[in-house]
Amino acid sequence: MEIRERGGSVVIAVRVTPRASRDAILGERDGTLKVRLTAPPVDDRANDALRRLLAESLNAPISAVRIVAGEKSRTKRVAIEGVTRAQVLALIVEK
Repeated sequence: MEIRERGGSVVIAVRVTPRASRDAILGERDGTLKVRLTAPPVDDRANDALRRLLAESLNAPISAVRIVAGEKSRTKRVAIEGVTRAQVLALIVEK
């Protein structure tokens, strides 16, 4: 999985499946972090749920998680401030 560190933040690719039965980080698939969300993909609800889930999982504030590309797409680029590459990789290993 491609994880880039820049200026105190980490940028990762995320593949989102909205309207799932539960929120979950499923690990890596095809170079992206695969995430399932219960929120629907309307009115930015899935994006907000993604930000909350990643912030919670990485023990970071929600304001530290930004969607930098793909707001209207299932595949997104997400920047997370104040975390390291190792912390993101730990999400994958746990799954």
